[in-house]
Amino acid sequence: MLVYELACNGTLFNYIHHANGKSSLPWHVLLKIASESAAALAYLHSAADSSKTMIIRGIVNSSNILLSDCFTAKVSGIGPSRLVPIPSNESQITTLVQQRVGYLDPEYLSTGQLTDKSDVYSFGVVLLEILTGEKPLSFDRPENRRIITSHFVSSVEQNGLFQIVVSQLVNEGNREQLRAVAELAKRCLKLSSTERPTMEEVAGELRRLCDSTHNIAPCLNPA
Repeated sequence: MLVYELACNGTLFNYIHHANGKSSLPWHVLLKIASESAAALAYLHSAADSSKTMIIRGIVNSSNILLSDCFTAKVSGIGPSRLVPIPSNESQITTLVQQRVGYLDPEYLSTGQLTDKSDVYSFGVVLLEILTGEKPLSFDRPENRRIITSHFVSSVEQNGLFQIVVSQLVNEGNREQLRAVAELAKRCLKLSSTERPTMEEVAGELRRLCDSTHNIAPCLNPA
């Protein structure tokens, strides 16, 4: 049996994909949520028992990031997670996961091998959701934009980042932070897992971005 504390503000997914098509949370709160979620995943990877085991989440998505009354992030949905031995060599960890289209590491699709970098890829997709307000996969979009990851990477490389970022976030005047998070997401989405940062590195970068802002996320009223 799993027992969770009450997360009265629901999930991050609900706030990103709001009914009116716009996020109902300001940027500094979204950045705080991203930072706390990354820190939780980094803990699962390394701090549980760094000498012997690590916990691979499997598939990270915005529906599994719960929000407390003060919008503190809680990573949930640990059903497909696995406590596995840390390999002493270059061998990969193989396991079964519940597939979630749009979030799943492309290396897993081709090899069936799940690693800690698979969580990094999935978290990169969550960062894209926060930035663009778009779902990872949607057949309502034009064919060249159905998969948000490829469209995002292409836009960043062509200096079109602020054309796809939610206008509300751009208008808040945090362009440098938005650009930094976009570059971090791009690194997380590398097709080769060896080129992706570790979850600890992702958490550290997001934490530094949070520390660099003078905005402090308030205890907002539950939605």
